[in-house]
Amino acid sequence: MSKSSCPSSGLPVSALPVSGLPVGRGLIYLIVAGTAWGTAGAVASLTFLASDLGPLALSFWRCAGGLVLLVAARAVHRRRVVAAVVAPVEPRRRRLMRVLVTGLGLTVFQSAYFAAVQATGLAVGTVVTMGAGPVLIALGARLTMGERLGRAGVLTVVGAVVGLAVMVLGSGDASVRPAGVFFALLSAGGYAAMTLLTRRLGRDGGGADPFHTTAWAFAVCSLCLLPFAAAEGLLPHTADPVRVAWLLVYMATVPTALAYALYFAGAAVVRSATVSVITLLEPVSAAFIAVVLLGERLAVATVVGTLLLLAAVAGLAVAEARTAALGRRAEAVLA
Repeated sequence: MSKSSCPSSGLPVSALPVSGLPVGRGLIYLIVAGTAWGTAGAVASLTFLASDLGPLALSFWRCAGGLVLLVAARAVHRRRVVAAVVAPVEPRRRRLMRVLVTGLGLTVFQSAYFAAVQATGLAVGTVVTMGAGPVLIALGARLTMGERLGRAGVLTVVGAVVGLAVMVLGSGDASVRPAGVFFALLSAGGYAAMTLLTRRLGRDGGGADPFHTTAWAFAVCSLCLLPFAAAEGLLPHTADPVRVAWLLVYMATVPTALAYALYFAGAAVVRSATVSVITLLEPVSAAFIAVVLLGERLAVATVVGTLLLLAAVAGLAVAEARTAALGRRAEAVLA
């Protein structure tokens, strides 16, 4: 057997995960992160209803609060934090590149998405952003890391995008505006850059502790958003400050600090296209919350789209676990 590739998986041996985190656990982390992100939309809607806080100010408090929580958790549990990879100390230039690209990618991802929703509506903004994400990531992973999806993988990604479109656009009340589409594609590009860099460094053994990566990403994002959030209005005016405070605390904790830490840990060991499809669980969990907690009606399109998305996630998760097992066998043979 050649030492340069694993014929069963189609991946070069150098492309197999080198992180200390098992691929199966990485998949679980990504599923939890995608589900947690789905609660952010409901919390944001409740926050907007209860106060005059704008989307940029909410994004700022989300990142700033997440940063505070991560720093506090690091200080209390410093000895219990497990690094995502076992690797030599990351070179300063590489660390700076990772921090800047991840932080700027997160800033573009969140801000451009809100701009897309404002310009062309929630349905079209969500479909273009989250539908373009897997495509851009799959192309980027193929060009920069040689990761191949294969025919089944391509069909799965296409099925996920179609499921998302059916789920979100099924009501038919959607209008497409060029400016909104541009912002949505820009948002998808920021998400793709963040995901590809995390995977590339994790695959090459140059990644970092997910808590460290997440904290620096939040710091850069908070600094970038601060002037725009200040212009929009940083402090909310509300008749129910306690409720708004609890909503902000939840936003900073579950769909931010916890979800992004799990995302960066999982994205370092799971193939990039798989990451992008699994995180499409966000609209699935958002739809579930809208029906169960907010009393919205469950449309047929939502059910069909959800089933397609779940099938795509399950298919790629099984394929990812199989690829990881084949990779371990190949490494054992070469050892």
